[in-house]
Amino acid sequence: MNLRDLSYVISVAELGHFGRAAMACHVSQPTLSGQILKLEEELGVTIFERVGKQVRLTPVGEQILANARRSVAAANDIVAAARASRDPLAGPIRLGVIPTLAPYLMPFVLPLAARELDKAPLMLMEDLTGHLLPPLTDGRIDAALIATDAGTDKLAEIDLFEEPFWLAMPIDDPLASEAEVDLGAIDPRRLLLLTDGHCLRDQALELCSRQGPENAVAGSADVRAASLETLVHLTAAKYGLTLAPRLAMANWVGLRDRLAFRPIMGDKASRKVRLAFRKDMPRRKAMEKLAEVVKASLPDCVRRIG
Repeated sequence: MNLRDLSYVISVAELGHFGRAAMACHVSQPTLSGQILKLEEELGVTIFERVGKQVRLTPVGEQILANARRSVAAANDIVAAARASRDPLAGPIRLGVIPTLAPYLMPFVLPLAARELDKAPLMLMEDLTGHLLPPLTDGRIDAALIATDAGTDKLAEIDLFEEPFWLAMPIDDPLASEAEVDLGAIDPRRLLLLTDGHCLRDQALELCSRQGPENAVAGSADVRAASLETLVHLTAAKYGLTLAPRLAMANWVGLRDRLAFRPIMGDKASRKVRLAFRKDMPRRKAMEKLAEVVKASLPDCVRRIG
């Protein structure tokens, strides 16, 4: 057994296909399949069930995969620690970013990062918070920009900025006549929400629930959109209202003839964005520098923390 074989197992498990895994590992499919077969023979267990073109982990394969990820991550940490001892700011940073943040924040961050972290290029992975935390914890990515508490003592966090929520509505909506909108004035039945798994959905529901039990369940017309862009276009089409993070609004200039945006009253109508990373990762200085870059790149519409 060696790290190469374990990396083959991880690749097949993640891609669900021997051919695609072989391409990702830059080896031929017979080579990858043969090495995994040898590993199964060595361990005396079946790691993968092969049903036609489908590949599934066996129950013991799930256990082996978890340990393989830890082993490969530990080996990568050894390499990272050696590199960090020479130059902590050298080497790519694999950065996860949530979908309601990535398209609106990263255009500000990337140009400055290219200058300030010229030896540590950012490799971006956009996904939901719940999908970013497992690879962050086991070392498949180095850091993540998230807007909720990671909820584990294995991760450290650096608070970056606080982003207010605004209400987006059709331009002729009665609430558009207000300079600021009280949460209690928002009919939760009109509120368009993202699908389950998006932290912005949970934050919208939490805001509504503060107004009383009658507002605890929000969401109109059975809309469960996968993107914030879908919600804002449905709002422009007079299908409802939606909460918009302040950074996103700069991208909707073309909809200003159909949309109105108003701040929401109260100091709780916002989200805190933070950089999360493993407490034991050897590149702490690189994480601190990345946090500095993000803060330095922010527009004035959000409040920097620290």
